[in-house]
Amino acid sequence: MKLVEVEGTHTLQSTYSSIDVHVGQSLSVLVTADQPPKDYYIAVSTRFTTTILTTTAVLHYSNSGQKVSGPIPGGPTTQIDWSINQARSFRTNLTASGPRPNPQGSYHYGMINLTRTIRLASSAAQVNGKQRYAVNSVSYVEPDTPLKLADYYKIGGVFRLGSISDNPTGGKEYLDTSVMGANYRVFVEIVFQNNEDIVQSWHLDGYNFWVVGMDGGQWSTGSRKGYNLRDAVSRCTTQVKSELLPYFLMEYNGAL
Repeated sequence: MKLVEVEGTHTLQSTYSSIDVHVGQSLSVLVTADQPPKDYYIAVSTRFTTTILTTTAVLHYSNSGQKVSGPIPGGPTTQIDWSINQARSFRTNLTASGPRPNPQGSYHYGMINLTRTIRLASSAAQVNGKQRYAVNSVSYVEPDTPLKLADYYKIGGVFRLGSISDNPTGGKEYLDTSVMGANYRVFVEIVFQNNEDIVQSWHLDGYNFWVVGMDGGQWSTGSRKGYNLRDAVSRCTTQVKSELLPYFLMEYNGAL
C-alpha cells in the first residue's frame, strides 16, 4: 500500500504492508495490481486488544482463475514502538500542490512563536457512583442551554470561563461544564497526555493541527528539541497510547 494522503494532506509516498488506522482517522492508499491474476485477501484486525477481531475482503482480478485460499494474513506486531515509528513516518509532501493562502505560511509553522501551552491529561474514576472520564480532572456535564447561545445572549450560570485548567491538576475527578478561554488567532501548543492503559483517539472538531511530536513519558519543555517543525502532517484526529504524549501546534481561531 502506497500512502498518498492523510486527512486532506498529501504525504510522502511511502509503501507499507500494513497501516494502523485509529478511531476517527482517515487516509488514502494506492495498490498496484502487478501480481499473478487470482484472488487475494485484504485483512483488517484490531490492535492492542485482548481479543483480536479480524475481518476480510477479497481483491479480485477480472481475469482471476483461482479463488482466494490459504491462511489469512496475520496482523502486525503488537509492540507500541512499532506503531509509534510508523506514525512518525507520515510526513507532508512539500512538493505536492502548493501552500494555502495563509499569511503565516502553511509550511512555516515551525517558525511561528508559541503564545500558549495547554496540557490535557485524561483520567477515569467513579464520580457519584458512576464511571466517568475526565480531562484535567474535569468530567464534562452537558448544560441545558447550548454554550454558544449562552455566550451570545450573555446568559449567566450556564458555564464558567476557565472552569478547566491549562495543566493537569492531579486532583480528584469532579463534574463541571468545562470551558477554556483563549485569545483569537493565537498559536497554541497542545500536549495530550494519556495516563490510562488503553489507546485513545483525540479529535478537535472543525480544526486541523500539526502532529509535531509523539513520545512516551512525561512531557517537558526539553521535549521540543524532538519536534518535527518542517513537514509534520496536518490532521484533526490523532492516537494517544498509554504513557504517550503527542504534541501539537495549531492556529487557534475560536472557542475550545
